Amino acid sequence: MDAQSDVNRGEFTWKISYFSEQEATRLYSEAFTVSGCKWRILVFPKGNDTDHLSLYIDVPDPVALPNGWTRKAKFHLSVIDQTNNGRSVRKGTEHVFAARQIDRGYPSFIPLTELHNYAAGYLANDTLVIKVEIRVLAVTPPVNIQPARPTDDFDSLLTSLEELIIAAETNGVNVGSSLGHRDGTLTAKIPSLEEVEKAKLSLKECLSDLFKLNMKERLFKALSTLSSARTRLSPKQRIAIDTFLANFNDFTSDFLTFEQDNAEFELQKLQKDQWLAAMTKCHEAHIVCKQLMGELVKEEEELERKMEEVKSRKDKLFLDWDVVRAKSEEAKSGYKDKQKKVAEAEEKKRIAEERMSRSTTAWSNLKTQFC
Repeated sequence: MDAQSDVNRGEFTWKISYFSEQEATRLYSEAFTVSGCKWRILVFPKGNDTDHLSLYIDVPDPVALPNGWTRKAKFHLSVIDQTNNGRSVRKGTEHVFAARQIDRGYPSFIPLTELHNYAAGYLANDTLVIKVEIRVLAVTPPVNIQPARPTDDFDSLLTSLEELIIAAETNGVNVGSSLGHRDGTLTAKIPSLEEVEKAKLSLKECLSDLFKLNMKERLFKALSTLSSARTRLSPKQRIAIDTFLANFNDFTSDFLTFEQDNAEFELQKLQKDQWLAAMTKCHEAHIVCKQLMGELVKEEEELERKMEEVKSRKDKLFLDWDVVRAKSEEAKSGYKDKQKKVAEAEEKKRIAEERMSRSTTAWSNLKTQFC
């Protein structure tokens, strides 16, 4: 969330990757804080019982809030056109959030057909960008607005300590004397110059990297030493040391808690990025498999077409074969019939030849007798 000069104002931008592949009916953004109150964005990618993108502002974890809580806020929601910002859709309203009404927004923010129109830029690279601008007008019960960074108060006190070091180095310390209060009572003996120098070196190390191993103990010891060396310290400088020592455990505990929570956040974010990388890799593999499957389907269709062609030729060959077989049977039958008739004709020819030979012999004898 971008920092604002007015703590009651804030804005937050949410980018949803692979939006068209989202299968969940609703999606929530991570929580963000404005005016000490946590908020988040709620979106229905396929519409909340409508053919439009549905978009809302939502109060996270409302059961953890005190009884009777309310938040009056004015807000604007925007769906960004990433190729032409002038086409971005922006809508705003004012609403009092409460336990029975934890969200407010627009069921019909933008038609899904318009959102998924690739001529527009709402889903550039399949990424949806949503922006919220919010101004908190009133909160019941009032909240103690936390600083933008958990270390701001701590840094302020450390700056005061740096000023103390400079003042100590500039003014020096009287060794062996006693320090009197305004009421006339005496305090403990002022530390020696060597002890003060060691305390200043320890404090400088702690300021450069406060929470290394054993730094907490060294910081406390250095502060305790400098708190006794109060010569020529201004009232504000004394108050800074006393305040820090009085709240020492709280300050260091808060900072360590922040460091641990921040480390946990970074770890979770790293793991999320790793899963995102794995998901992206799987998505790329999915696209490759889909392309290969398309090629195989085409190849299969081509083979099926060739099989149909081969089957057609095979069926035609069977038909031709049946014709040949029928003609073969007819030729075979005709051949056998003619074979029988040839044998009969041959027998007739033989008989005729025998009769012809007899007639020829008789003719020759007759000719011999009379010629």
